[in-house]
Amino acid sequence: MSDRSGIFAGDDPFAIAQAWLSEAEGSEINDPNAIALSTVDATGLPNARMVLLKEIEEMVAPSGGAFVFYTNYGSVKACEIEASGKAAFVMHWKSLRRQIRVRGLVEREEGPQADAYYASRSLKSRLGAWASRQSEPLSSRASLMGEVAKLTAQLGPNPKRPPFWGGFRIKPLEIEFWADGAFRLHDRFRWRRQSVADPWEISRLNP
Repeated sequence: MSDRSGIFAGDDPFAIAQAWLSEAEGSEINDPNAIALSTVDATGLPNARMVLLKEIEEMVAPSGGAFVFYTNYGSVKACEIEASGKAAFVMHWKSLRRQIRVRGLVEREEGPQADAYYASRSLKSRLGAWASRQSEPLSSRASLMGEVAKLTAQLGPNPKRPPFWGGFRIKPLEIEFWADGAFRLHDRFRWRRQSVADPWEISRLNP
């Protein structure tokens, strides 16, 4: 785009997203990597929740560029993702007055990359992943903590990644960058492609 420069410079949307996230890490008070993840159930009813984005893979990576987060594969979000194969999210930074919107296809990440991320978590978080039957009814917090204590004794100080816990890789078909503008004349640029193998088409959008 002839008038695209500054914070929108470059043709790699994953590099722009990483640059924005890096800048937000110095200004957001809590969780600059938080995203509002949206899925739909079997009836088409939308669902949304906050999760933490853990990796932005570069366009030159084997994935061709993607956004990665981790969860329990038995959770509602995971079941809805696997039923549709699609998801969307928005990442908003109030301090920077910017946001990124992503829509795309989803695949599991349950190999060495997921193992490495799981191993990087604190021991309590690793044990918590084993103990929580995410999204299922829970009789009491005491029962959950009891399960954590039982698994602590069983699994020891270096538990392996649970087979029901791992990553999802969102491979976008559309990425939109939004930056606040004076008089609500915001700057919006959209990267869009028909498939993950296609080149990006970049458009400026009306605010």
